Amino acid sequence: MKKTLALVAAAGLAALTACSVSAPAPAGQAPSESVAPASGGTEPAPSAPSGATASGAREACERFNSLFAEYAAVRADDPGGYEDIYLQAEDAKDAVAGDLRGLFAALSLLAIDHSSAAEAGGAPAQESRDAVRDAVFANSGTCTAEGVTLRL
Repeated sequence: MKKTLALVAAAGLAALTACSVSAPAPAGQAPSESVAPASGGTEPAPSAPSGATASGAREACERFNSLFAEYAAVRADDPGGYEDIYLQAEDAKDAVAGDLRGLFAALSLLAIDHSSAAEAGGAPAQESRDAVRDAVFANSGTCTAEGVTLRL
């Protein structure tokens, strides 16, 4: 079971890394424009915003701070404690939208990595720690705008 969770965590890290950087458009190519078909004079409905709503963003940022504080309070030799944080972070990730999901995805990755390492008396991989740091930096503007400072 631990190996399966470790593989899921590694896949999650790869997904976070792949999604965290957008590729620039090749030089010399203009972005293509799509032509919308005629629809009888009606305009398409605006798309939903990529982030959570204002109150949802504040709640998500506060929830991240709370979960990270719980993560930091887990005893280093308690893999079950880290697994609990993993499950809570996964639930929180499913409850938010947009870029804020990355906060909880990174925390769940770190927690499950730390759970596996705790069984062997070790520490989580630096890549897991970096993923959380990167997610905090990526979402700091959104959370600060909502009056919440993300804490590590």
